[in-house]
Amino acid sequence: MMGKLILNIGFLITGAVMFASCNLISSAGFNSKGLPTPNVEDDMSWVDSKVKLDHGIWDRLLKKHVKENGMVDYKGFKNDREKLDKYLKKLSDQKPDNTWSTQELLAYYINLYNAYTVDLILRNYPLESIKDISGPWTKEFITVGDTELSLGAIENSILRKMNEPRIHFAINCASISCPKLRREAYTADKIDRQLEAATKEFINSDNNEISQSSAKLSSIFDWYRKDYTEGGLSLIEYVNQYSNTRINPKAKITYKEYDWGLNDVK
Repeated sequence: MMGKLILNIGFLITGAVMFASCNLISSAGFNSKGLPTPNVEDDMSWVDSKVKLDHGIWDRLLKKHVKENGMVDYKGFKNDREKLDKYLKKLSDQKPDNTWSTQELLAYYINLYNAYTVDLILRNYPLESIKDISGPWTKEFITVGDTELSLGAIENSILRKMNEPRIHFAINCASISCPKLRREAYTADKIDRQLEAATKEFINSDNNEISQSSAKLSSIFDWYRKDYTEGGLSLIEYVNQYSNTRINPKAKITYKEYDWGLNDVK
Protein backbone atom coordinates (compact mmCIF):
# COMPACT_ATOMS: atom_id res chain seq x y z
CA MET A 1 0.00 0.00 0.00
CA MET A 2 2.77 2.41 0.96
CA GLY A 3 4.63 1.61 -2.29
CA LYS A 4 1.49 2.34 -4.34
CA LEU A 5 0.96 5.63 -2.48
CA ILE A 6 4.54 6.73 -3.16
CA LEU A 7 4.15 5.80 -6.82
CA ASN A 8 0.94 7.83 -7.13
CA ILE A 9 2.58 10.83 -5.46
CA GLY A 10 5.47 10.48 -7.89
CA PHE A 11 3.10 10.58 -10.85
CA LEU A 12 1.37 13.66 -9.45
CA ILE A 13 4.66 15.50 -8.98
CA THR A 14 5.85 14.56 -12.47
CA GLY A 15 2.57 15.72 -13.96
CA ALA A 16 2.71 19.01 -12.09
CA VAL A 17 6.25 19.69 -13.31
CA MET A 18 5.29 18.90 -16.89
CA PHE A 19 2.19 21.11 -16.66
CA ALA A 20 4.23 23.99 -15.22
CA SER A 21 6.86 23.59 -17.92
CA CYS A 22 4.34 23.52 -20.76
CA ASN A 23 2.54 26.58 -19.40
CA LEU A 24 5.62 28.62 -18.58
CA ILE A 25 5.26 30.80 -21.63
CA SER A 26 1.57 31.46 -20.95
CA SER A 27 1.96 32.34 -17.28
CA ALA A 28 5.09 34.53 -17.42
CA GLY A 29 4.64 38.22 -16.73
CA PHE A 30 1.48 40.00 -15.62
CA ASN A 31 2.39 43.66 -15.63
CA SER A 32 2.09 46.02 -18.59
CA LYS A 33 3.75 48.79 -16.51
CA GLY A 34 1.41 51.42 -17.86
CA LEU A 35 1.94 50.77 -21.58
CA PRO A 36 -1.25 51.18 -23.63
CA THR A 37 -3.28 48.05 -24.44
CA PRO A 38 -6.37 49.18 -26.38
CA ASN A 39 -8.90 46.59 -27.55
CA VAL A 40 -8.48 45.67 -31.20
CA GLU A 41 -11.57 46.60 -33.20
CA ASP A 42 -12.98 44.50 -36.02
CA ASP A 43 -12.06 47.07 -38.65
CA MET A 44 -8.36 47.88 -38.71
CA SER A 45 -8.30 49.15 -42.30
CA TRP A 46 -8.13 52.81 -41.28
CA VAL A 47 -4.99 53.92 -39.48
CA ASP A 48 -5.18 57.13 -37.46
CA SER A 49 -1.95 57.72 -35.59
CA LYS A 50 0.27 60.63 -34.70
CA VAL A 51 3.33 58.41 -35.07
CA LYS A 52 4.57 56.29 -37.95
CA LEU A 53 7.48 54.06 -37.04
CA ASP A 54 10.02 52.91 -39.59
CA HIS A 55 10.73 49.18 -39.22
CA GLY A 56 12.90 49.09 -42.34
CA ILE A 57 16.06 47.81 -40.64
CA TRP A 58 14.20 44.85 -39.14
CA ASP A 59 12.44 44.17 -42.45
CA ARG A 60 15.75 43.95 -44.31
CA LEU A 61 17.31 41.72 -41.64
CA LEU A 62 14.35 39.33 -41.77
CA LYS A 63 14.45 39.07 -45.55
CA LYS A 64 18.18 38.36 -45.38
CA HIS A 65 18.32 35.87 -42.49
CA VAL A 66 14.95 34.06 -42.40
CA LYS A 67 14.37 31.26 -44.90
CA GLU A 68 11.14 30.52 -46.77
CA ASN A 69 10.50 27.53 -44.48
CA GLY A 70 10.74 29.80 -41.42
CA MET A 71 14.13 28.60 -40.21
CA VAL A 72 16.44 31.34 -38.93
CA ASP A 73 20.10 31.90 -39.81
CA TYR A 74 21.29 32.99 -36.37
CA LYS A 75 24.93 33.01 -37.50
CA GLY A 76 23.93 35.46 -40.22
CA PHE A 77 22.11 37.60 -37.66
CA LYS A 78 25.24 37.51 -35.52
CA ASN A 79 27.26 38.91 -38.42
CA ASP A 80 24.70 41.74 -38.69
CA ARG A 81 24.74 42.37 -34.95
CA GLU A 82 25.43 46.09 -35.36
CA LYS A 83 22.30 46.56 -37.49
CA LEU A 84 20.17 44.54 -35.10
CA ASP A 85 21.45 46.55 -32.13
CA LYS A 86 20.61 49.76 -33.99
CA TYR A 87 17.05 48.56 -34.49
CA LEU A 88 16.70 47.40 -30.87
CA LYS A 89 17.86 50.82 -29.67
CA LYS A 90 15.37 52.47 -31.99
CA LEU A 91 12.56 50.40 -30.47
CA SER A 92 13.75 50.97 -26.92
CA ASP A 93 13.94 54.73 -27.42
CA GLN A 94 10.20 54.76 -28.10
CA LYS A 95 7.59 55.25 -25.39
CA PRO A 96 4.17 54.15 -26.68
CA ASP A 97 1.23 56.19 -25.42
CA ASN A 98 -2.47 56.64 -26.15
CA THR A 99 -1.79 58.82 -29.21
CA TRP A 100 -0.59 55.71 -31.05
CA SER A 101 -3.11 53.87 -33.18
CA THR A 102 -4.01 50.30 -32.28
CA GLN A 103 -2.36 49.15 -35.52
CA GLU A 104 0.88 50.99 -34.72
CA LEU A 105 0.92 49.52 -31.22
CA LEU A 106 0.32 45.97 -32.47
CA ALA A 107 3.12 46.23 -35.04
CA TYR A 108 5.47 47.75 -32.47
CA TYR A 109 4.83 45.15 -29.76
CA ILE A 110 5.06 42.19 -32.16
CA ASN A 111 8.32 43.43 -33.70
CA LEU A 112 9.63 44.23 -30.23
CA TYR A 113 8.93 40.67 -29.07
CA ASN A 114 10.41 39.01 -32.15
CA ALA A 115 13.52 41.19 -32.41
CA TYR A 116 14.38 40.80 -28.72
CA THR A 117 13.83 37.04 -28.96
CA VAL A 118 16.46 36.93 -31.71
CA ASP A 119 18.68 39.10 -29.51
CA LEU A 120 18.22 36.69 -26.59
CA ILE A 121 19.21 33.70 -28.75
CA LEU A 122 22.29 35.51 -30.09
CA ARG A 123 23.48 36.39 -26.58
CA ASN A 124 23.34 32.70 -25.65
CA TYR A 125 24.30 31.14 -28.99
CA PRO A 126 25.06 28.36 -29.73
CA LEU A 127 22.29 26.42 -27.94
CA GLU A 128 19.80 23.65 -28.63
CA SER A 129 16.65 25.30 -27.28
CA ILE A 130 15.45 28.62 -25.90
CA LYS A 131 14.52 26.65 -22.79
CA ASP A 132 18.24 26.09 -22.15
CA ILE A 133 18.32 29.76 -21.13
CA SER A 134 17.44 30.59 -17.54
CA GLY A 135 14.11 32.47 -17.36
CA PRO A 136 13.84 33.40 -21.05
CA TRP A 137 10.27 34.68 -20.64
CA THR A 138 10.50 36.11 -17.12
CA LYS A 139 13.75 38.11 -17.12
CA GLU A 140 13.20 41.83 -17.65
CA PHE A 141 15.89 42.54 -20.25
CA ILE A 142 13.80 44.59 -22.70
CA THR A 143 13.83 48.37 -22.34
CA VAL A 144 10.97 50.56 -23.55
CA GLY A 145 11.68 54.16 -22.66
CA ASP A 146 12.38 54.01 -18.93
CA THR A 147 10.48 50.74 -18.48
CA GLU A 148 11.95 47.24 -18.28
CA LEU A 149 9.88 44.31 -19.53
CA SER A 150 10.13 40.56 -20.03
CA LEU A 151 9.03 38.65 -23.11
CA GLY A 152 6.28 37.13 -20.98
CA ALA A 153 5.02 40.57 -20.03
CA ILE A 154 4.88 41.70 -23.66
CA GLU A 155 2.89 38.61 -24.61
CA ASN A 156 0.61 38.15 -21.63
CA SER A 157 0.23 41.60 -20.11
CA ILE A 158 0.21 43.66 -23.30
CA LEU A 159 -0.58 41.79 -26.51
CA ARG A 160 -3.10 39.35 -25.02
CA LYS A 161 -4.92 42.21 -23.29
CA MET A 162 -5.58 43.77 -26.70
CA ASN A 163 -8.14 41.02 -27.44
CA GLU A 164 -6.49 39.88 -30.68
CA PRO A 165 -5.89 36.09 -30.66
CA ARG A 166 -4.06 36.19 -33.99
CA ILE A 167 -1.01 37.62 -32.22
CA HIS A 168 -0.12 34.06 -31.16
CA PHE A 169 0.66 33.27 -34.81
CA ALA A 170 2.80 36.39 -35.23
CA ILE A 171 5.18 36.21 -32.26
CA ASN A 172 7.96 33.67 -32.51
CA CYS A 173 9.53 31.81 -29.57
CA ALA A 174 12.56 30.59 -31.57
CA SER A 175 11.34 26.98 -31.60
CA ILE A 176 10.46 24.39 -34.23
CA SER A 177 6.79 24.19 -33.23
CA CYS A 178 6.33 27.97 -33.12
CA PRO A 179 4.59 29.86 -35.90
CA LYS A 180 7.16 31.00 -38.46
CA LEU A 181 9.13 34.17 -37.96
CA ARG A 182 7.72 36.20 -40.82
CA ARG A 183 10.16 37.36 -43.51
CA GLU A 184 8.95 40.92 -43.21
CA ALA A 185 8.40 43.39 -40.40
CA TYR A 186 4.88 44.02 -39.16
CA THR A 187 3.70 47.52 -40.02
CA ALA A 188 0.62 49.52 -39.07
CA ASP A 189 -0.66 49.85 -42.63
CA LYS A 190 -0.49 46.08 -43.28
CA ILE A 191 -1.00 44.60 -39.81
CA ASP A 192 -4.51 43.19 -40.37
CA ARG A 193 -3.55 41.45 -43.63
CA GLN A 194 -0.31 40.18 -42.06
CA LEU A 195 -2.06 38.71 -39.02
CA GLU A 196 -4.66 37.09 -41.23
CA ALA A 197 -2.00 35.52 -43.46
CA ALA A 198 0.07 34.31 -40.50
CA THR A 199 -2.98 32.70 -38.89
CA LYS A 200 -4.12 30.94 -42.05
CA GLU A 201 -0.60 29.70 -42.81
CA PHE A 202 -0.08 28.29 -39.31
CA ILE A 203 -3.45 26.55 -39.06
CA ASN A 204 -2.94 24.87 -42.42
CA SER A 205 0.67 23.90 -41.73
CA ASP A 206 2.00 20.58 -40.42
CA ASN A 207 1.85 22.05 -36.93
CA ASN A 208 -1.73 20.76 -37.01
CA GLU A 209 -3.29 17.53 -38.29
CA ILE A 210 -6.80 18.39 -39.40
CA SER A 211 -9.50 16.22 -40.97
CA GLN A 212 -13.29 16.42 -41.00
CA SER A 213 -13.63 13.92 -38.17
CA SER A 214 -10.70 14.85 -35.92
CA ALA A 215 -8.22 17.57 -35.12
CA LYS A 216 -4.79 17.17 -33.57
CA LEU A 217 -3.88 20.77 -32.94
CA SER A 218 -0.78 22.64 -31.87
CA SER A 219 -0.44 22.97 -28.09
CA ILE A 220 -0.81 26.72 -28.66
CA PHE A 221 -4.55 26.13 -28.97
CA ASP A 222 -4.52 24.33 -25.62
CA TRP A 223 -2.43 26.90 -23.74
CA TYR A 224 -4.39 29.89 -25.06
CA ARG A 225 -7.79 28.27 -25.57
CA LYS A 226 -9.67 31.04 -23.78
CA ASP A 227 -8.25 33.63 -26.19
CA TYR A 228 -9.89 31.86 -29.14
CA THR A 229 -13.20 31.16 -27.43
CA GLU A 230 -13.67 34.44 -25.55
CA GLY A 231 -16.01 35.82 -28.22
CA GLY A 232 -18.40 32.90 -27.84
CA LEU A 233 -16.90 30.69 -30.56
CA SER A 234 -15.92 27.11 -29.87
CA LEU A 235 -12.30 26.23 -30.59
CA ILE A 236 -13.37 24.26 -33.66
CA GLU A 237 -15.41 27.21 -34.92
CA TYR A 238 -12.38 29.46 -34.56
CA VAL A 239 -10.09 27.07 -36.44
CA ASN A 240 -12.71 26.50 -39.16
CA GLN A 241 -12.54 30.20 -40.05
CA TYR A 242 -9.05 29.57 -41.45
CA SER A 243 -8.74 25.83 -42.07
CA ASN A 244 -8.79 24.50 -45.64
CA THR A 245 -10.54 21.42 -44.24
CA ARG A 246 -13.72 22.04 -42.28
CA ILE A 247 -13.77 20.15 -38.98
CA ASN A 248 -17.01 18.58 -37.81
CA PRO A 249 -18.28 20.50 -34.74
CA LYS A 250 -18.38 17.26 -32.74
CA ALA A 251 -14.92 16.11 -33.78
CA LYS A 252 -12.47 15.01 -31.12
CA ILE A 253 -9.65 17.47 -30.37
CA THR A 254 -6.22 16.38 -29.16
CA TYR A 255 -2.98 18.32 -29.00
CA LYS A 256 0.46 17.70 -30.48
CA GLU A 257 3.63 17.56 -28.43
CA TYR A 258 5.52 20.84 -28.70
CA ASP A 259 9.02 20.78 -30.18
CA TRP A 260 11.16 23.33 -28.32
CA GLY A 261 14.20 22.67 -30.50
CA LEU A 262 15.85 25.85 -31.81
CA ASN A 263 14.54 26.97 -35.21
CA ASP A 264 18.09 27.29 -36.47
CA VAL A 265 19.20 26.79 -40.08
CA LYS A 266 21.02 23.49 -40.35
